[in-house]
This record gives sequence, structure tokens and C-alpha cells, in this order.
Amino acid sequence: MKFAGKTAVLTGGGAGIGRELVRQLVAEGCNVAICDVFPDGMAETKRLSQLERPHEAVRITTHIADVSVEEQLKRFRQEVAEQHNTDKIHLLFNNAGVSGGGSLFTSAREDWERTFNICWGGVYLGVRTFLPLLMKAEEGHIINTSSVAGFWGTSAGRNASHTAYVTAKHAVKGFTEALINDLRLNAPHIKCSVATPGYIGTEIVRNSRKVQAGADRLMDDEVARLRMTGVQIDSMSPDERRIFSAERARKFIDDAPNTAEQAAKMILEGVRAGKWRIFAGADAQKIDEHIRRDPENAYTAEFYKKVSEDVGRVVW
Repeated sequence: MKFAGKTAVLTGGGAGIGRELVRQLVAEGCNVAICDVFPDGMAETKRLSQLERPHEAVRITTHIADVSVEEQLKRFRQEVAEQHNTDKIHLLFNNAGVSGGGSLFTSAREDWERTFNICWGGVYLGVRTFLPLLMKAEEGHIINTSSVAGFWGTSAGRNASHTAYVTAKHAVKGFTEALINDLRLNAPHIKCSVATPGYIGTEIVRNSRKVQAGADRLMDDEVARLRMTGVQIDSMSPDERRIFSAERARKFIDDAPNTAEQAAKMILEGVRAGKWRIFAGADAQKIDEHIRRDPENAYTAEFYKKVSEDVGRVVW
């Protein structure tokens, strides 16, 4: 698929991989409609993208929508049709996601379900909502963002619970694989891919806190994880916690082996090539290879050590 002249819908475009996908699509002459819950982030994405678009006819629109709420996605669809003056789209990137709700034991049920409803529900509802517009295009492509967590149930590390995110990303992967055949039988002009990022330097830590906790502060599952690893988090003053929290979010970005820009480029290259399985990051592909070779031992300490040596860092 060539992106020039096409229309793309993308969720979670206010930062990270979503922002970089928008920038690269626009630079190729693709019209893009973005949704997010953070208007300031979307405004910055639009500003950066406008600097790179090849001509002013390329349209970039921003829309407030929570992907876990169907009525908000339906409103987003209506706004896309009106503001882009179209009854069809060619590309749908179900990219929005958050972390949180790591454990059934130490996390609030509300955090668990919030994470699951965004990371999985947003993909399902995104496809349901925008499929009619994809059906009217001469060709279409759905790109659902999963993760290494979509095939490895403890990608956050052996000493961390990550159940809501992992469950959601497994659902995204399975849904995409089933959808490939469903589309082949009923809408063969639409292709579908699952994007599998590895460790990418994005603002997911900071933004997840804003979604789950309402502010940029440590979430309950982060605190539980820190206690488990011996960090004396309870003895810290409020100011010390704020500094510690900011440092963790910064470190997550700085220590990553792949940037959001690199990940977006890999995803678009995969879409262009028509691949249904797109790895974003060499670490993701290597971990997948290890699990396929030795699935029975994928959750042992020895396996973690072997994978860490292969990817050149401690795996989460």
C-alpha cells in the first residue's frame, strides 16, 4: 500500500509510537485523524506533523475520545466523516494503550479493568466502529498494536505482576489472527496486521499514571512492585516520591533500546510490505524466537537469563 492520498484513523496519537506514526504518515502525504484523551499531546503531534507534510492539502484532525467507550468512538467516526469530507478510510491503527492493574492481589479492580478495557476493548471497538468506512474503500488495512506481552505472559519481569496488560495484549494478538481469516472470507480487500513492539522508549509510564491515578504519580501496582523488590518506598517523603517517580518515567525512556520513531518506521514498513506479523524492535523478534524454541521453560529463571544475554540487557 502507498500512503499518499489515503486517509488513516489512529488512536492514541498524543505521544509515543502513535505520534511518530502520524508524523511519518503525514510526511508521505496521508491524511490522518487522531484521537486521544490528552488534547495537549495531540496538539503537539499535529504541530510537528504540519512541519513535515508535503503540501497543505494533507489534512490532520484531532479528536477527544476514550477508546474504551463505544459512544465516544462513534462520535469520533462521525467527526472524521465530516472533517475529512469522506465516507471511507484506508488505514486503521488501533494503537491506544495504557499500563496498570498489574495484579489481581495488589491492584484495584478498577485499575485492572481500565487497563483491559483500553488495551483490548479499544481494539475491538475500534474495528467494530470503523469497519463500515474501511468496507467502502478500494483497499484497507487494520493495524492492531499488541506487544511482546501478547505472547510472553511475564514480559515485565519475573518479579512483577502484569496481568491486565498481558491478558489484553494476548487478546489483541488472537483477535487479529482470527480477523485475518474473517476478512479473507468477507472483505478480501481489507488486510490486517498485528504490531508487536518490544521495549520502546515512550511516555507510557507517565501517561498511564495520568489515566489510572489522575496525576503523574506512582500507581498502586508500581508501589507494590517496588516493595517486592526491596525499595523503601514507604519511608520516602512526598517530595522524594515525586522525584523518584519522575526518574522512573525518564529512565524508562532513556534506557530503551528502540525509540518510538524507529518503532513507527518498522510498523509502516511492515504495512507497506503487507506483512500480518510486524515486529517493532530486534528484541521482540529475538524473544519470540526463544519462546518458540523452548516454550515449556519460558517462565524459568534460566530462560530469563538466556534471553537477557541474547538481547544485551536485563529483560525488564
